[in-house]
Amino acid sequence: MIVRDIKDIIGSHKEVYAKDGQWISRRMLLKSDNMGFSFHETIIKAGTKTHIHYQNHLEAVYCVAGNGKIEDLSSGRVHEIYDGVMYALDKHDDHNLYGGSEDMRLICVFNPPIVGTENHDENGVYPILSE
Repeated sequence: MIVRDIKDIIGSHKEVYAKDGQWISRRMLLKSDNMGFSFHETIIKAGTKTHIHYQNHLEAVYCVAGNGKIEDLSSGRVHEIYDGVMYALDKHDDHNLYGGSEDMRLICVFNPPIVGTENHDENGVYPILSE
């Protein structure tokens, strides 16, 4: 059984910051935990824009606080995100994620799992890393 407290993640090497400061990812389960997925709490800063295109991963995201929006770059469709909304990037969807009027708190699951040090490259991609 794995039990982790977010207070132990904050300030540790498992708390990763976006290169440009738009988000904070608190990585609670990683590839090394052998669960077949990784599990994160991510804070999207209010008023920010992040381009994301996970070409190597599928992601499901559930908003538990705050607000923002997601823009599907292939269709141009924009969806509002707020407490209780889930979205899944089931087709490696190229998108922009916007922080709204307040920080947005998201719970995220990645498949395949990440190792924990990943950050978006210039195309919004997390690379596949080995530990």
